[in-house]
Amino acid sequence: MSVIRTENLNYVYSQGTPFKKAAITDVNINIEKGDFIGIIGHTGSGKSTLVQHFNGLLKPTSGKVYFNEEDVLSDPKKLRELRFKVGLVFQYPEYQLFDETVESDIGFGPKNMGLSDDEISQRVLEAAKIVGLSEELLKKSPFDLSGGEKRRAALAGVLAMKPEVLVLDEPTAGLDPYGRDMILDQICEYRKQTGATVLLVSHSMEDVARVAEKVLVMNGGRVEMFDTVEKVFSRGDELSKIGLNVPHITQIFMKLKAKGVKVSEGVFTMDKAVNELIALFEKEGKNA
Repeated sequence: MSVIRTENLNYVYSQGTPFKKAAITDVNINIEKGDFIGIIGHTGSGKSTLVQHFNGLLKPTSGKVYFNEEDVLSDPKKLRELRFKVGLVFQYPEYQLFDETVESDIGFGPKNMGLSDDEISQRVLEAAKIVGLSEELLKKSPFDLSGGEKRRAALAGVLAMKPEVLVLDEPTAGLDPYGRDMILDQICEYRKQTGATVLLVSHSMEDVARVAEKVLVMNGGRVEMFDTVEKVFSRGDELSKIGLNVPHITQIFMKLKAKGVKVSEGVFTMDKAVNELIALFEKEGKNA
């Protein structure tokens, strides 16, 4: 079942001025309920512009965006409700923290949904648990948290609204490897618990390969590819031509195969690489 669908979607910045620029052009995509999609593309390819249409933050210059087969702009009064259902986490979301305590910051969205105090408290605790924030930290000022804790608190603020679709624009930008893995694990845990649709905008091919099931490739404001991780990353030469690369581990295995080593090219994550090498060594050992 389609949860988000676009129909001939176009968006032009500074329309009607000498500085107009087409950001996205004729985008037609269908996102199914429960999908985990990685959205990749070089800087300026239209990734962020595209996802900001999904909850009505940007209005198309032309074309349509549908949420559960309803035009998101058909009734302006429903936009507020839509933004509770399609939660958007911007890049560096910790800069959006503002309230006196972490608890009240996370509860800001549920409060605006008109929920009872008991329900708000329950949602805050649930979201904090998913992102790994202790109840002790909830009483602190968000400005007293570490950088990684702030990022998790900001993510919890969106998760507390229990969105059907979670859209994340470079959620791991600026984090060290440990912090990056933690955020990705928390996103996967939320999806596992709720069955939510997740859209992850990222420059990291490794992150996308690790968690996504499908990949949407944007190039010059248009959809270049939209398919499974395996099918998209198997087109390494085409990706290179538009300034993108397959994950580093995939490049290594492609070079090994080119040198005659009997390995698969379809290796996109470290776990798959380890399993592939173990199988190879076991096979070689038996043949020795």
